[in-house]
Parts: sequence; structure tokens; C-alpha cells
Amino acid sequence: MHEPTDPERPHPPHGAHGRVPTRRERWEAFKESPFLPATVLVFILAAAAGLFAGSYTYSMADPTPRHVPAAVVGVAHDSARGKAFVDGMEKALDATLALTSYDTYAEAEEAVDEQRAFAILDVHGQQRVTLAVSGASGASVAQLLAEAGESVGKQLGVPVTVRDINPMQPGDPRGLAIFYISLAAVILGFVGAIQLSVHARSLNPLERIGFTVAYALLGGFAIAMVVDWWLGAVNLPFFESWLILALTMFTSGMVFTMFNTLFGRWAMLPTWGLMVLLGNPSSGGAVSWPLLPSLLGHIGQWLPPGASVNAQHTAVYFGDHQHVFPFLVLGGWALLSCAVFWFWRHRHPGGRAPAPAHAAA
Repeated sequence: MHEPTDPERPHPPHGAHGRVPTRRERWEAFKESPFLPATVLVFILAAAAGLFAGSYTYSMADPTPRHVPAAVVGVAHDSARGKAFVDGMEKALDATLALTSYDTYAEAEEAVDEQRAFAILDVHGQQRVTLAVSGASGASVAQLLAEAGESVGKQLGVPVTVRDINPMQPGDPRGLAIFYISLAAVILGFVGAIQLSVHARSLNPLERIGFTVAYALLGGFAIAMVVDWWLGAVNLPFFESWLILALTMFTSGMVFTMFNTLFGRWAMLPTWGLMVLLGNPSSGGAVSWPLLPSLLGHIGQWLPPGASVNAQHTAVYFGDHQHVFPFLVLGGWALLSCAVFWFWRHRHPGGRAPAPAHAAA
């Protein structure tokens, strides 16, 4: 006789379901599951957090001058007292003053307006020294120069007059507003492109570029309007600042689109690395470039965040001396990104199939 079946008693394993999966089979199942990308993201986000903190701390936590361009007027700086003052400044700053002589004070001021010099040194024989700093050229640099000048003057027993010939605007005494609005344009630029790839995935390439232009123009206008008209923090040359912000947002958005074309779902990694980990700390917005590590100061000028800060800074404080270089950098990155996206648009994880001919009819 057969024993009665106990419904509470588990059945013994049988067939394929009863076999213990091999290590290879478990790995293949793990690769096909959502746990693999989630695990990878855990490590990537941890590394990104450390790199993010490290890049900003390395660049901004202890700004130190290394090479400060300065203008000198007349020949008195070659006197014993003038040389002693310059030597004392370099020792106090622990940096080199790159001095350029000008025949007149007006020529020296022109060099400051062209952002070729951060200060003007005028040694009046053996009597006194006038140190003209330019807060608009870099508030942190101007502060260090002013403090060093007064300290060295006391050590040498020489009266030093310090004045700011290009002060910051009252609503932005540290000069950080320009950095913040440029940062907003950079981050919202590629975040907008990410959102298009998620919520408007079926956009065709030309449509995607068009909507990137649209949100860049509207977003740039919103940033300028809030900072200038609403908060009154900075008196912007509105139309020029708006276009700089819009170009920054468009460039940032297309950089992500380019990387999305090349690397698919991992596009955020090179975008974040280029624009945030490297680009923003080296932009010269929060800390002027003479205070940055020298390599970062050079690299930052060639990246979109640095170009945006430079163009915006010149537009606000040196409007009659705008440079074409930052616009060439922004335009070059935008053109490169659009070209890569367009050439390899078939690889972009978006778009939609063309409608059949009979459906179109």
C-alpha cells in the first residue's frame, strides 16, 4: 500500500528545477538582471562622490597665488626701494609678480581692462607706493595683493596707498554670482538633455537639437531674469549675458547628447567628469585662475564652464574689451558635439522609425 500524501510535506526536487545552477549560469543570470547595473552604479557613485569632493577641495580650499601679472608705471620700481617692495610682495605672496612696464598710467589701466594685469604698481621714488588692485579682475587676487601690499609697506617703512580701480558690484562683493549662474547653465544644460532622452526618447536628431536650442534659450533667459531683474544681485548686460547663458546650456546639452551617442546609458560618466569634476573647479569663477593650480588654470580656459565664466565676467565688468576666444571655445564644443551626434545618429538610443509610405499617404 502507498503511504498517504501529506499536503504540508515538500515535494522532492525533480527535473531541471531541482538541479543546482552552476557558477557560470548564476553569473549569466546576474548579468541579465537589474542587479548588475545597480551594483556598478553603487561603486561609480561612491567614486564620483570622492572625486567630486576632491576636485573642488584641491582647487578651491586653499587658493595660493603662483604667477600674478601686474603692471608697473615709470622707472622708479627699478630703484632700491622699488625692488625691495617687489621682493617683499613676492615673499609675502609666495608667488612671482610678472611685471610689465608701461610709460603712462592710462596704458597700465588699459592692460587691466584687457585683463592682462591684475594690479598696477606705481613707486613714487623713495617716498611712497600706490598699489591699484582690480577687484573685478578677481576678488580673491585683489584681496591678497592688498593685504600683502599693506604688510610689506609696514615692514619697509614705506607708506602704501591701496585702492580698487574696478570694484565688484555691491550685490556681488565676492564675485561668485557669475560663477553660480554659469554653473546653473552648465548643469541644467546636460540635465535637460538627460530629461529629453528619458521623456522624449522618440525625438529624431534634428528635433532633438531643436528642442535643446529651445530650452537653452528659455533657460538662459530665466537665469538672467532671476539674478538681474528679480534679485538685483548683478547688473547684467542683459542681452549679451542671456546669449552667453543660452550658448552654455546648449553646448552642455549637446555634450551629453554626444556622449550618449558614443557610450549609451553610461554617458553621464564622461559628461560629469568633463563638465563638473574638471570644468567647474578650473573655470576661474569661484577662485581666479592665478590662484588655481597652474595646470588647471590652463585647462579650464579650453572647457565650456571656463569659457562661459570668462565670457560672462568680461561682459559684466569689461564690456568694451570682450574677447572672442571664450565664444570660440563654446562654439567649438557645440559644433563638435552636434557633428558627432549627427554623424553617428544611428547609434543614439532614441528616435523613431520613419512612417511607411502607405501610412503617410
